[in-house]
Amino acid sequence: MSYIANKILMVRPASFGYNPQTAESNAFQVEVDLSDEEIQANTLREFDSMVTQLKENGIEVLVFEDTIEPYTPDSVFPNNWFSTHSDGTLCLYPMEAEARRFERNPKIISEIKENFAVAKVLDFSHHEKENKFLEGTGSLILDHGNKIAYACISSRTNEEVLNYWAKALDFEVIKFHSFDENGKAVYHTNVMMCLGDKFAVACLESITNENEREQFVHSLHQTNREIIEISFEQMNKFAGNMLLLQNKNTENILVMSQTAFESLDKYQIKKLKSHAKLLSFDIDIIEKCGGGSVRCMIAENFLSPNK
Repeated sequence: MSYIANKILMVRPASFGYNPQTAESNAFQVEVDLSDEEIQANTLREFDSMVTQLKENGIEVLVFEDTIEPYTPDSVFPNNWFSTHSDGTLCLYPMEAEARRFERNPKIISEIKENFAVAKVLDFSHHEKENKFLEGTGSLILDHGNKIAYACISSRTNEEVLNYWAKALDFEVIKFHSFDENGKAVYHTNVMMCLGDKFAVACLESITNENEREQFVHSLHQTNREIIEISFEQMNKFAGNMLLLQNKNTENILVMSQTAFESLDKYQIKKLKSHAKLLSFDIDIIEKCGGGSVRCMIAENFLSPNK
């Protein structure tokens, strides 16, 4: 079977905006000089345009509508609160920012169960009571085929919860620490790396511990992946926040933001094009206010449709 998602889930935000709670650990967030109404209008334009482009390229997208209440300024990034797995497992995750915990919307969970075959739900959200977090496929970069999870430890990726998760799903974990050029911990693993079927994009210089970097590189080479390295500057422009998808014609499509694409050099683009068609989206406001990019906006759907 293919371990590249050919169906995705996205959440159309009702009240997107700069969240000071998440900004504490997310160095990518920027306050913009726009009113809340202007931010929301721009966000919906960017979101709707991205969904249209994805569908035009043959990718199956199911969009959930967010609600005004409860207030969820980061709801456009659903991959942090749930993940789906081909054995019918739906995982729910503990979130660091209190405002983000409301994103685990019972209505969306019910809709997923109505439309797709969910065999079991693994809910790790109770770890929030202990201030221990693991933010879905922001924290975890998953090699489904080899059952390996890559995770950079941060305030949002707790080792203890990571170990519980790995045991429950029978995954091996490659743990490491990743820092930006200012020595601040990278908040999510999916900011510094992207995993494709035969390639990986990674900011290797962010892994400052030599042994951890060697283990990381060794694992990628062992699983037959070509490493396409990106710089700190490119990481800061979300070049690590890409995602490989497959369309209905089983064509590999690597999705990213326009900011990320424009940061790449000709050599990197050529390398990536040898693995997939490249598709980029203008999501400038979402990136600046939310501090997340295209990969964060997409929850892969590995569940089978209900008959």
